[in-house]
This record gives sequence, structure tokens and C-alpha cells, in this order.
Amino acid sequence: MLSKNILTLVSMLTLLIAFSFQAWSKTSLLTNINGYTINNDELIKFNAIQFTNDKIDKICIDSCTIDDNVTIIDGQGKTVLPGLIDAHGHVLGYGLNLSRINLRGVTSEQAAVEKSLAFRKQNPELAWIQGRGWNQVLWNANAFPTKASLDKVFPDTPVWLRRVDGHAAWANTAALKLAGVDKTTISPTGGEIIRDANGEPTGVFIDNAQDLISKHIPELSADEKKSILKKSMAELAKQGLTGVHDAGVSSDTLDVFKALADNNELPIRIYAMVAAGDRNFDSLMQQGPYHHPSGKFDIASIKILSDGALGSRGAALIEDYSDKHDHKGLLLYRGSELKKIIKQAMSSGFQVNTHAIGDRANQLVLDHYENLISKTDSKSLRHRIEHAQVLQLSDIPRFSQLGVIASMQATHATSDKNMAEDRLGAERIKGAYAWRKLLDSNAVIAAGSDFPIESANPFFGLFSSISRQDHQNQPPEGWYPQEKMSRTEALASFTTNNAFASHKETQIGQLTPGLKADLIIIDRDIFEVSQADIWQTKVLQTWVDGKKVFAR
Repeated sequence: MLSKNILTLVSMLTLLIAFSFQAWSKTSLLTNINGYTINNDELIKFNAIQFTNDKIDKICIDSCTIDDNVTIIDGQGKTVLPGLIDAHGHVLGYGLNLSRINLRGVTSEQAAVEKSLAFRKQNPELAWIQGRGWNQVLWNANAFPTKASLDKVFPDTPVWLRRVDGHAAWANTAALKLAGVDKTTISPTGGEIIRDANGEPTGVFIDNAQDLISKHIPELSADEKKSILKKSMAELAKQGLTGVHDAGVSSDTLDVFKALADNNELPIRIYAMVAAGDRNFDSLMQQGPYHHPSGKFDIASIKILSDGALGSRGAALIEDYSDKHDHKGLLLYRGSELKKIIKQAMSSGFQVNTHAIGDRANQLVLDHYENLISKTDSKSLRHRIEHAQVLQLSDIPRFSQLGVIASMQATHATSDKNMAEDRLGAERIKGAYAWRKLLDSNAVIAAGSDFPIESANPFFGLFSSISRQDHQNQPPEGWYPQEKMSRTEALASFTTNNAFASHKETQIGQLTPGLKADLIIIDRDIFEVSQADIWQTKVLQTWVDGKKVFAR
């Protein structure tokens, strides 16, 4: 009798489990689509895709058998791509930009001041006025701004406006006084206080010198960060991004991301790079890499800054800037400090992602990698150089030889084309933004945008990769057109390559059975439309883990 009851109970439990699984399990077939994915560098077309919960079951290239208990979704003939991944962005910075002064594209110093004043009138409660996006290269004067223009309208309220690349910032006198910065203040290592003919600070601070002011700005609370990150990620999903490699994240922000992941509040995947200057860096290295059970949040890499940026002449060059004699830019670490941090991270099992823009910085980082990868036996960690913007031609083959990924941003090339050759000259420019040379040497290019420095819209990056033009289709044949990517290579740089660059190629990056159902639906076929139309692509839907996280 007992055994019969046990058998009955087991049978009921089996049925209950089966029913529960069936009730929980959801299979969807997205059909009537124009689908593209990349597999082993080959472009694959398909017309339907089936996924159960978060995993892809099958793609259909010709006909497609419709299984029982499947929800049919009509794709209405729209184009489907794998979810796009940005290999280098700043999620918190992007969110902050949504709620601060956006100075991108302002055409003069006075226009920047006027826009800041208008913002102040709308936000009178703020203790600090902050913004980002100015670029003196776009101004007729082509000169750095000064505190004097801000002082006229902000005599008492501190103002802090970061340059578009984040490697310089502009402050008023109120901010300088609050920070105790005056004529006697010494520029820190790896930074520069711009001064006038009398030695007085003009109000512009380059690279590490920015800390003299920024450390006096009150920090955000955890709740404020949570709100900003959620808003930022929701906006990024609208752009068609299903994942971001967040370049340089503080330990406090890592904690907020983890709390969001624990509460299932991450709409997209975050591959976080620990900021090398963080106060808890040593502790994080001792703890080792972290992977959230959801698969949507990872702490497995670090971000180091080795030099500054080209626009502010902070990028470290081997020879003088072509437009500034006796100036070679800035290395941000003294002596062996950079090598020490790289070794520490490699030895702790972290992928090392080092910002290097100038040819001197890139060569130095490659030298450190070559020396330390063998010593730490860490080639399998797929270390990266973030930007890899200006390279000695002799250094280009070293990426493939060392297994180092070139993490690059195509829109930097099309944004910088009006000043880059002025900075570098006709010969040095041949190793700058050199996508084709890197690809031909078998290097892996992981594409990103460096938002909020550039737009987070990945179709801007795809367009730049393919055309090397601005949105007015200039120059007509593209800027140094021999460095263009094909459309397939460009899509790979935002999908399969970025999955590989984050050690997730067996989970995301392409639409194939067994991988995650991360996909986007767009309004045009980027492989068939005119090249000039690619940047105007609109995202209609974004899906992550088989769930719709955005619909237009």
C-alpha cells in the first residue's frame, strides 16, 4: 500500500513538474523576416528564428517546420540582426549626459556659455553646473576656452564642462577658488594646467590635472547612480545595443550594477572593466573575476589609461606633434607604474584593456604586453588596447602575434578627420585609424563608440566603418578609403568580434542554435540599401534573453 502511494505521489510530482515546466517554458517563432547573422566570418541569411525562453532553437534558411505550442510572431518582412554590442562605452557617463548640459556641436565658446546659462535657468537648484561635449577644433578661433567667459555669467556658481573626449575640462573662477587652485598650483604627473602669459590658470585642465577640480564635486549616492544607470541602459537598448563593455567602472558603481542584476533590472548585458585607479582596486584583484548567475553582468577585465587624447594633444607621440613644436603629449604613469598594474591584473586572471591613442603609448603598451603575457601565461585572456588609434606601421602586426585585440571606434575617425592630419602629418597618419591594415594582419577589431564622447548609435559606427565619411557623405570617396571595412566585416566588429572580446562567443554575438536570443529588428536591409542610408537606420525592437526590452 505504501509503495503504491509513493508511486502515485511520484507520478503526480512528475506530472506537476512537467506541467510547471510547460507553463514556464515559452517557445516563439519569429517568421517572415529578412535575417542576417555571421558564422565563421561568413554572412548567413535566414527567414525565421525559433527560441525557447532565452535560447535559440533553430534558424530557418528555406522552409521552417512549425512545432506544437509555438507562439508565431510575424516579422512583417523586416530585417533582423544579432543584438549589437558596443565594446567601449561609459554607461554612467551616458546617463549623466542625459541630465547635464550637452555641448556637442556648439560652434563657439560664447555659444557654449549661453547654452550653460540657459541650463542654469532651468535648473536653479544645482550647486554645480556640469556639462560635456565642447570641442574647440570646431570653433573659428580653434583655441581653448577660458574661465573669463564663464565668469561673466557665473560669478559665484562653480562650473565644470568637460571636453568631448573627456581628456580636458573647462572651469570658472568659482570652481578654481573652491578647489584652491591658483598661480602657484603645480601640474600633476600626467596632467597639465593651461596657463596664460602671466602663469595664471586659464580654466582648462588636461588629463590628470582634471582631478584638481573634479575631486571637489560631491559624489552621487547609490540611489542616484541606480536611477541614472537604469535610464542610461534603457536608452542604449533603444539604440539596438544588447550589450556594452563599460570602460572604467568604479567599485561603488560595480556594486550598483550587481544590485540591479540581483533584482533582474538589467535590460542589457554589462561587461564591466574595473577602473585601475579605483580605491578598492587591489581588493577587487584579490577577489578575482566575477560572473553574475544571470549571465548579464561580468567583472572580468580592467581599464587603464596610458595617455590622453589627440584632440587635446594629450596622446603620447614618439615625435613632436606636427602642429605643436616640442610637444609629444602625455604619459599618465611614471616609470614602471603602468607595467606593475598590468602585471597585477594579468596575474589575478583579469583581461587587461589599456587606453592608448598615440603611437608612443601604443608601442609602450605592446612592449609591456609582450613582456608580461609570457611571464603570466595569460595570452588566453585576450588582452586589449582600447582605441589603438595611432600606430607605428611596424607595430600593427604585433596585435595578431600577441593575441591582443584592437578595441576601436570607427566614429572617432570620421569625427577626427578634420584635425588628425594636422596633429600627425602626412606620414604618421598612415598608421592612424588603420582598420584595413589591422584586419589584413589578422588582428581582431572589437568595435565601439566611446559614448558619450561619440553617439551611442551603433549604426553611426557601422556607417563610418564602411564609408569613412561623415553624414554629409564627405569626403566623396571616404577619408583614406583604403582603410574601409566591408559591410560583413563591420557587422562582425559589432557582434561576433565583441562576443569574442568578452569571452562570450559561445553565448552571444550570433543567431545560431544554443546561443542566447539577443536580436534586433530594424527598418531597412543594411546589406542592400545605399551606403549613405545606413546611419539613418531605425531600431524597431530589441530583444535580450528572448524578451522584448524595447519596441518603437
